Amino acid sequence: MAAGERRRPRDPRPRPRSAPPRSRRRRPAPPEAVLQEASGLVLLLPGARSPPRPRRRGVAPPRRTPRARGGARAPSPLRPPPAPQNCPPDAWGTRLPLPLLLRVLGAAVAQEGAVPLLCRVSRVCRLWQRAAAEPGLWHRVALGRCRDPEAAARWLGAGRLRRLRDFALTQWLSGVPAVLQVPPRRPQALAAACPLLSSLRLRHCRGVTAAALGAVGTHCPRLESLDLQGSQLQELSLATTTGGGAGDAVLQRLLRASARLRLLDLRGCARVSPRALLRLPCADLEQLHLGLHCSACAPPSAPQGCAALAWRWRHSLRELDLAGHCFGEQDLAQALAAFGPGAPLRSLDLAGTRVAPEALSALLLRCPSLCYLDVSSCRRLPRGTKRAHRGPRELGQCLSLLLGAGTLPRDPPEPPRPPAAPPQPPGAALSGRDPAAGQ
Repeated sequence: MAAGERRRPRDPRPRPRSAPPRSRRRRPAPPEAVLQEASGLVLLLPGARSPPRPRRRGVAPPRRTPRARGGARAPSPLRPPPAPQNCPPDAWGTRLPLPLLLRVLGAAVAQEGAVPLLCRVSRVCRLWQRAAAEPGLWHRVALGRCRDPEAAARWLGAGRLRRLRDFALTQWLSGVPAVLQVPPRRPQALAAACPLLSSLRLRHCRGVTAAALGAVGTHCPRLESLDLQGSQLQELSLATTTGGGAGDAVLQRLLRASARLRLLDLRGCARVSPRALLRLPCADLEQLHLGLHCSACAPPSAPQGCAALAWRWRHSLRELDLAGHCFGEQDLAQALAAFGPGAPLRSLDLAGTRVAPEALSALLLRCPSLCYLDVSSCRRLPRGTKRAHRGPRELGQCLSLLLGAGTLPRDPPEPPRPPAAPPQPPGAALSGRDPAAGQ
């Protein structure tokens, strides 16, 4: 110690010993597979560990991610989070790969159907909801009774049914047009959302209209099968221009429960006989179109029975089309005699028929409410009358021509025998009510 320097006092506190260097401990790598057991099933699920990438020769290994302040390493966006070690048994479904989950759901749908299985599956978690909305699972859908048809229409048009091929509604008391038809403010209805639809079944449904079925036919070009068994239709159009068309068996199957039918369009259906029409359960038919406006639709023989049709619905018919039919002169005269002064008939089409001038003039004298009459191509009528007459003025001129030609109206012939009562639908005899009465 140099001269003049003073010795520092010794610190009585003991000096801390230097701690030995800590060895770095590596975290255990996540397992490549996890074995889960739930509900008696053993599943081998892939872990979150990513497979090692092969290194290229001459390429330096990637640098490690620098640690942030405080000693914690910043998470890598490319590496998934490690799988939890103590995973509960019920959480295995949230870690299933989407392709594997779709295969499992596809097998379940093929066995039990899409509804209500997929509706319940979509409430499990977000992954299962995403899988349940896959259009590939919604090939066949069958719905029973529904309390809220509007909500069902919105749910069906949410993009799930782009690949739907088979659709069925059973025992819907209302709301069928809301599901099938395409109104301007709801373009996501069933008809527009299912371009691949090939089979449609509406069994025991009410309120099925021709507009709803027309929307399906317009937007579903691949439709091959239509089943309306037990449905209570109000309008039905089976018109065709190619000849043939529906027959008696098809008509009876479609309309055997339609007691509220108002419109029936069978133009071009030459195979439908008046006898089959008389067996229909509808009691207040308003529009009946049976015209054959094409030569290919002409029936092979002259039918009989138009008089019985006119006398059955004379209290409700507003439009009657018998154009092109080969009904006999006496049969047509009895049919026209069914409409008296109080008849609601407004439109009558007799083009190409064998109507007699006397029967036609008598009809014009008895029915002042008639607004349209078409008697074009009727050979027995005088010249000047073989055309379509619209309005009271033209109909008055037609009557003047008929009377000026010396065709005096004759007394109306006797009405035909009343048709037999239509068969009651199943269950009507047990319930004790009339099937034709309003429900």
